[in-house]
Amino acid sequence: MSNPTVFNPVIPYSGAIFGGLHRGQMIAVQGILPKESERFQVDLQCGSSEKPRADIALHFNPRFRRSGCVVCNTLEKERWGREAIKYEMPFKKGEPFEIIFLIMVDRFKVAVNGKHFLDYQHRIRMDKIDTLGISGVVQIQTICFLGSSEQDNPYSNLPIKKIDANGTQTKPTKALLAVPYMGKLKDGLSPGRVITVQGKVNKNPDRFAINLRVSDSTDLPLHLSPRFKEKAFIRNSFLYQSWGEEERKIDHFPFNPDAYFEVIVYCGPDCFKIAVNGEHLLEYKHRFTDLSKIDMLEMDGDIRLLDVQTW
Repeated sequence: MSNPTVFNPVIPYSGAIFGGLHRGQMIAVQGILPKESERFQVDLQCGSSEKPRADIALHFNPRFRRSGCVVCNTLEKERWGREAIKYEMPFKKGEPFEIIFLIMVDRFKVAVNGKHFLDYQHRIRMDKIDTLGISGVVQIQTICFLGSSEQDNPYSNLPIKKIDANGTQTKPTKALLAVPYMGKLKDGLSPGRVITVQGKVNKNPDRFAINLRVSDSTDLPLHLSPRFKEKAFIRNSFLYQSWGEEERKIDHFPFNPDAYFEVIVYCGPDCFKIAVNGEHLLEYKHRFTDLSKIDMLEMDGDIRLLDVQTW
């Protein structure tokens, strides 16, 4: 089971990391620092017990008094170890931030706002980590779990590299989650099938598109296209060599520049149901009813594609 992206969690937050952590995996945390914040912490924990308190493999704790510093530590058997203090403050009050934790064989690498910030050597085996905790005065927008050893994923702004089973970096494989993306839907669609797309919008986006296509024709039974300048979410179909009537009605525009997103397309018997960032957003009635012929998923536009799953 992959870890779903978490949106706007209530703080303090404690959530399971399904399947634990593995080398090459990343956790990306995006949020905003309130102006009154004195400190907050992100903890990679071994369980969620409060009495006795669960071990914490990595305690990442920005403190804003005086010039500010970030304290890292490990809690084992309810005793804190030696503090590792970095007297540098990459967070600004009142401003958004992104922290990426990259799990290496012997250490955590932590990047803040796209720049490497610190390394922290493992003091507890990483395969014991199964819970993420966040507390303090902070607002979190997304918690995104990126990849495993089989996937390409960005660490800060470095070129995307692939990590093979031995932990060595191999050349990037263009076919894997490159944009434009084309993927085959085995046996076509049928009622009950689900497609999940996780990605990150570019910094200055214009638009992107998610298309469901019939591979041996020009037919496009479902075209989804968020347009950022007009804050519109276009839905349409291209059938018999022409576009149909556009649907635009929407309660709110759920995508933001430089932010993670998750789109779930559920194929029902008479319509597609679309959820974005964990909330149902709209329905689109089937205009093409031979569902089993819809056998291609395509994506293009101003996004980085992190994960695609179908079941």
